[in-house]
Amino acid sequence: MKLTDRQAFEQYAERVSSDWAKLHDGSSWVFRVPIGEWSKSKGALATFDYLRLLLEESGLTYTLKRVGSGGWNWADPSVVVQGPNHPSILYANVTADRVPDLIASLKSGKPHEELAVGTFADTPVGNIQPIAQHPFFAGQKKFLTADWGVIDPESIEDYIARGGYGALKKALFEMTPDEVIEEMKTASVRGRGGAGFPAGIKWESARRSRAEPKFIAINSHEGEPNVYKDRQLIESNPHLVLEGILIACYAVGSNRGYNYVGGEHVLALERFRKAVAQAEEWGLIGENVLGSGFDVEVRARAGGGAYICGEGSALMYSVMGERGQPRTKPPRSVEEGLWRRPTMLNNTESIANAPLVIKNGGEWYASLGTEKSKGTKLFTFQGPLKRLGVVEMEMGVNLRHLIFDVYGGMKDGYAFKGVQTGGVSAGALREDQIDHPVDFDSLTSLGAMLGSGGFVVFDDTVCSVGFARYLMAFNRYESCSKCTPCRLGNPALTEILDRIRHGSARSADLQLIERTSKHVIELSLCGLGQVAPMPVLGMMRAFPEEWRQHVEDGVCAAGDCPMHARALMATAADG
Repeated sequence: MKLTDRQAFEQYAERVSSDWAKLHDGSSWVFRVPIGEWSKSKGALATFDYLRLLLEESGLTYTLKRVGSGGWNWADPSVVVQGPNHPSILYANVTADRVPDLIASLKSGKPHEELAVGTFADTPVGNIQPIAQHPFFAGQKKFLTADWGVIDPESIEDYIARGGYGALKKALFEMTPDEVIEEMKTASVRGRGGAGFPAGIKWESARRSRAEPKFIAINSHEGEPNVYKDRQLIESNPHLVLEGILIACYAVGSNRGYNYVGGEHVLALERFRKAVAQAEEWGLIGENVLGSGFDVEVRARAGGGAYICGEGSALMYSVMGERGQPRTKPPRSVEEGLWRRPTMLNNTESIANAPLVIKNGGEWYASLGTEKSKGTKLFTFQGPLKRLGVVEMEMGVNLRHLIFDVYGGMKDGYAFKGVQTGGVSAGALREDQIDHPVDFDSLTSLGAMLGSGGFVVFDDTVCSVGFARYLMAFNRYESCSKCTPCRLGNPALTEILDRIRHGSARSADLQLIERTSKHVIELSLCGLGQVAPMPVLGMMRAFPEEWRQHVEDGVCAAGDCPMHARALMATAADG
């Protein structure tokens, strides 16, 4: 199907929207099974297959759909069911062996209350309460994630039926490129990759660059071990990211965009490539898009798994097929990026905000969040929490509220000790430090940072020295070794931490950590090297007594370090 002009797009959008409304008018059963990397690992494909088998034999009139993850990873494998006599209900932990019970209950005319989390309606269904009252959902502002768990991410029809590509149409036919950029500046979207640079300023700088051709590059690499919001964003709604890229190409004056996705994110890469192919078939990518005169191409590039390729200049080299290593700046990428031409680089979440800004206006977006951090933010948490997944909250949400309300606090048997912030690029916070808003600026004074929104909660069985060693070893292993401070400084810091963990350190080693870290921070070439020692310094600040005990008393209170094992062996030998 090729949509050749604006009128053809509008007619098509009206038709698929009407079909969507009929499907969800409550006259028949609609079963939705969220399929993502997370839910697949918990058996969602088996749930889907068994559900299909039983529905074929059930005699029900139904539609069964695969949809993207809803963000409620803790509830996977999950099923969302809309019935003829009730609105959609989310059922959690529906493993294949529970499917027969669910079907039997629904056929009897009663929702399965034991498996139900909540109903997507304002009023209860029996004893099943509105899902908006559930702590995980109550405070969320679902804009980027509005279609997660609702549409099939491999269906362009679903995306258009829900208003997709309407923002692109608006930009192409009702706005000049400068007006698009002005809306982005009004919205004050700051880079969601962690740097927090204003996206609108970056777009404007790229447009003003005189060299041709220009490129758009999107950083979907996400190589940190505890962050998965961009991967899940692409898995659940790849067309939203693609629409943002197309709008950016139009605004900046580029005819080619690249999305750089971590090669290990197989499903995200597969779904984004499929979205590009569909958009080309529908006439939304190619020559003379919808008869507007705008020509554009989009390509996906797969990374090889190196953390350094998340750094902007290294990413550019990798996209070009060269070894991914950072370079000195200036020139900035908006002056010389891909093939030494102006290249506007945005994070995945940042670019996904563009359709929302164009559709609703920059002032609407700027009305969300805090004074200096506008809009919403995707957060991911790891650790022994009762709930895990991706949530979309307004900037400025309280960190304690996130941990203990939204994510449910610690699992039974675990006691909160701290939370690692900023991925592998910032310090940890104790419980007495988490009554703070989370945005680009509020955590800085504590030595913590928002970063890309990934946090790791740890309990009192985790040794802060051992955890710092893990984070330091990650940065050591992932160093590209181009500059000396990072190449030699990170292994040196890891060796000092090993001395502390083995009980052979001296008090002077703590000062040596600070001096060595200072050199790495001030002299490393790229941003990743400049923040590599931050987690170690943060752990030392947050838990100073624990570090003193390791060095002066030879004691690991958590019993996690090798010195503890030696002590146990010595005690056993004495006995």
